[in-house]
This record gives sequence, structure tokens and C-alpha cells, in this order.
Amino acid sequence: MQIPSLAVIKKELSYLDKSELTNLILELSKFSRDNKGFLFFKLVERDQPELFAEMVKEELDLAFMDANLKNYHLAKRAAQSIRRKLNKSLKLNKNKEVQVELILHFCRQMKQYGFLGLRHPVIDNLYKGQLGKIEKLIEKLHEDLQYDFRVQLEKLMH
Repeated sequence: MQIPSLAVIKKELSYLDKSELTNLILELSKFSRDNKGFLFFKLVERDQPELFAEMVKEELDLAFMDANLKNYHLAKRAAQSIRRKLNKSLKLNKNKEVQVELILHFCRQMKQYGFLGLRHPVIDNLYKGQLGKIEKLIEKLHEDLQYDFRVQLEKLMH
């Protein structure tokens, strides 16, 4: 079966009434946790835009607390796992300011929990990659925000 384009799907959705559309969205949210999370944040972000960032930070904090740093291999796997959680969350929110804030938080936590002290090349490259992401995102923000985030980025680079 060939999957139709977004234009075809959009056209078909326009033919549905409100109750059919609601049922379809609820069915879609049952397929995966990501769909349910995306739907929740889209519904709530109008009233509480800061809620998304706070919830993601809490989730990342818990993951860092549970991370096993007993040896290089386990620390590397934990860092990669936490980064995957971060990337999933970044896909849910297209606000560049929130994305920079979340990646900065991730990098701060990596430093705080001692991942960088292990001097593992994979962990170091992961960290540097996130710093690179921050730099690219900062360029797309307003000048005032750029300055604020650049100050935080400089602290993380040293």
C-alpha cells in the first residue's frame, strides 16, 4: 500500500465533521506514546507554554539521576539514551527558544553529573554536538535572546 501525500490527507480530513475528527485524533493518540505526548502538549501549550519545558527538564533530571556512571561503557549508553529522550522532546516543540533552553539544560546536567570527567570520546563528541546544535539554534533567535543564550553557552564551553 502506498501512503498518500499530506495534501491528500488534508483534503480527506476536510470532509470529516467535528465528532469524526475528534474520534480519529483519539484513535491516532492510542497508537504511540509520542502521538499522545504531542497531542497533549499541543492542547496544553496554549494555556501554559512553559509547562512543556518544565516537564521535559524533570524527565531529563530523573534520567540523569538514574544514570549509571560506574564505567565508561555504561556512562556512554546512559548519555546516549538521555540524548534520545531529549531529541524526541525537541520534535514535539518547534519553538527555537525552548529548544535552546532544553539543550542547554541537558549540557549543564552532563557537566554536573560528571559525564565529561570520564574523558570518553563518544561522550565528549555527544556533548560537543549538542553545543553545536545550540549555536545553530541561537543564530535563528532575536538579538536579545542571542546574547543571553550565548553567555550561557560560553559557560558550558569552558
